[in-house]
Amino acid sequence: MIMTVADIMTSEVVTIRNSATVAEAAKLMQQRDIQALIVQPSDPFDAYGIVAISDIVGKVIAFSRNPQKMRVYEIMTKPCIVLNPDLRVEYAARLLTQFNLHSAPVIQGQLLGIVSVSDILMRSSAIEKPRELALADEISAMTKTARQICKDNGPGSTACAEAWANVDVLQAELAYQSAEPLHQTASELFWDDHSEAFPDRLYDEWCSG
Repeated sequence: MIMTVADIMTSEVVTIRNSATVAEAAKLMQQRDIQALIVQPSDPFDAYGIVAISDIVGKVIAFSRNPQKMRVYEIMTKPCIVLNPDLRVEYAARLLTQFNLHSAPVIQGQLLGIVSVSDILMRSSAIEKPRELALADEISAMTKTARQICKDNGPGSTACAEAWANVDVLQAELAYQSAEPLHQTASELFWDDHSEAFPDRLYDEWCSG
């Protein structure tokens, strides 16, 4: 099962005004036992923002600034990184870690929830069922399917080419997930053995759609 952001997000999102004081933001985080607050947009065309504990610690406490005098808009990040609910969990993990974020709002037309790195660790199946293993299984199954399609329709058929192209897509995804080069795809290996069955003219027509 492919897990998406929608599967692990927290639907109850705690928001705050950009004009609230940092002290109010800190108190709200303490009361709700959360690491970040979503900053409400100022108008329907405005972007969401986010203020995290790290902002308060690094931008206020670290410089002995008065949280009663500072406002959320002075330390928030806006616009902030947002997640699509249909995004796969591993890509959400990459976005958060790439930008050194603890949390990000989930938005699709409207604010739907929030996802944190803790949610990714505790609620996803990434540890028990890593995507890398699932992809390997899918590639194995699709390879068998491609061979059968080519046997039934002939190695020079469009159906055969499309079947191997589907395998190639998953191979590329696995290589991307593993951060490893893909030296030769499954289709390339197949055509090496059946080069006479798929002339360049047909190959060009198929590739050009």
